[in-house]
Amino acid sequence: MTASPRTSTHTRTAKQQWAGGLTAFAGIMLMIAGLLSLFRGIMAIAQDDVFVTTPNYVFKFDLTSWGWIHLVLGVIAVAVSFGLFGPSMWARVAGVAIAGLVIIANFLSLPYYPVWSVVMIALSGFIIWALCVVKRDDASAMT
Repeated sequence: MTASPRTSTHTRTAKQQWAGGLTAFAGIMLMIAGLLSLFRGIMAIAQDDVFVTTPNYVFKFDLTSWGWIHLVLGVIAVAVSFGLFGPSMWARVAGVAIAGLVIIANFLSLPYYPVWSVVMIALSGFIIWALCVVKRDDASAMT
């Protein structure tokens, strides 16, 4: 039993729409995560007394240093998110890498802002999932 050409064309179109939707989702979420990371960085640089300090944490850093790390990651994430609105493989790879770095940075800064760090880790996990689930064929067919 073979599928009719109409069915396979309809399925391919649905896959293309699914791929385009996931990439757009990842682009928008990466932009939001980047902006939030950027604002968090500015907040830590300007006034680090907003954050909770944990004296006995293994990964002890100055909060101003964390602010610069989050600021730089936020700027890069926003820049990469614009590349995700087109079918570019470099933006997908960079998006996964930046979201991974955001996860690591938020894990390491977990005791300074615990609830927000967990939210950012979950958000970045969804971004990685959305960028990795789209196959190369689907992404290239979106154009």
